[in-house]
Amino acid sequence: MAHTDYEIGRIVQRIKELGEEDNTLVLLMFGDNGASGEGALQGLANEMTFFYNLEDNFNDLLVNMNELGSDRFYNHYLAGWVHTMNTPFQWVKQVASHYGGTTNPMIVSWPAKITEENHGQLRHQWHHVIDVTPTILEAIGIPPPSLIKGVSQKPHEGVSMLYSFLNASAPSTRETQYFEMLGNQGIYDKGWTAQTTPIAAPWIGIAPEADPISGYNWELYNVAEDPTQSENLAESCPEKLKDLRNNFTMEATKYNVYPIDNSRTSRLYVSTRPSLMRGRNEVTFFKGMIRTPEGAAPTTKNKDFNVTADVNLPTDNENGVLATIGGRYSGWVLYLKDGYLKYHYNLADTKRYEVKSNNKVPAGDHTLGMKFDYDGGAPGSGGLATLYVDGAQVGQERIEQTLCCRISLDETFDVGADTGTPAAPDYDVPNEFKGELRSVKVGF
Repeated sequence: MAHTDYEIGRIVQRIKELGEEDNTLVLLMFGDNGASGEGALQGLANEMTFFYNLEDNFNDLLVNMNELGSDRFYNHYLAGWVHTMNTPFQWVKQVASHYGGTTNPMIVSWPAKITEENHGQLRHQWHHVIDVTPTILEAIGIPPPSLIKGVSQKPHEGVSMLYSFLNASAPSTRETQYFEMLGNQGIYDKGWTAQTTPIAAPWIGIAPEADPISGYNWELYNVAEDPTQSENLAESCPEKLKDLRNNFTMEATKYNVYPIDNSRTSRLYVSTRPSLMRGRNEVTFFKGMIRTPEGAAPTTKNKDFNVTADVNLPTDNENGVLATIGGRYSGWVLYLKDGYLKYHYNLADTKRYEVKSNNKVPAGDHTLGMKFDYDGGAPGSGGLATLYVDGAQVGQERIEQTLCCRISLDETFDVGADTGTPAAPDYDVPNEFKGELRSVKVGF
């Protein structure tokens, strides 16, 4: 937050220097949702463990307490802090049905238009983030575009908030808004909200099965009088709840919400999405092909695969990455370290597996490879990793468990260097391979 505040301050200072402070409309929103609950009851040293349904050891948190927040960890606060940060609202991020999952404050500044008597005031009209663009368009006096570069544009579903800047008591121009995320459903309508009760805590990566339409209980709140959703009126006002549920169905149909999918971490299976890799048995890469997003990279999860590098080594003491995906918090890397061929597999930093060649790879032309034989069965099962130099086996180790659904949330597939954080602990990025790397082939 301190970093964000500093950078926003730089922007505002520059606007002042340009003499445009009075005539600049600033809309500053704090957050993109409620505080996030993936940290569970003890917190996490590595948030990636949530997505793989792995246990994050509390002793690791305790031992490393003073380094949490550094680049060594992808840590996440515990659920008690989440609820504290979302007070007085119920629930947390992921739970789009309740205000704790959706509500954020917003500050508006426009000195030339917001009169002095309105400075520092609160506004209580109900609005949604999709109302920001219509507000800006009205402020600058242009209609929404109907055509951009020959493409017809859909009408904006939002409404302008400009009216509220000078009139605290004006009725809200937004009357209805649906919400849905991971099966948690809700709707606001004219001062009331109806929402489903979550079927599992947000830190449960694999939730119990429930039909998204018939398997959820619904709650009802009069938020005009009870803005913190503290008194559930579902039993005392069943007809009102029925009306709002019907309204949700209409809004969800109108905005293509159906079919509702309440699966959780399985949504991260990038292999289920359209990809250039689909249908290919082998893909060839070349040095310098870096920062390939995981969804566009070869899928090496839950299957047999191999990586083969065609190289020329100037010496028998070379270093550098041949191919890698992911980084410090989860991933794998095939590389040379002081002349030895190595394959390192990082299971969300809960376990690490490493295969190292018996001897250094001599100088000269070589084919360096790693072959992974997957056990099969449930996603995330183990397998056998074998290293080869010029077709001869030079090392082999068993990997007991693998990353089942996604290797990283924000790192990439790189050839010839590592552009993110290091996947193995014995090198620093970018660890560029200095020899000749003619090609890297990934096969399945």
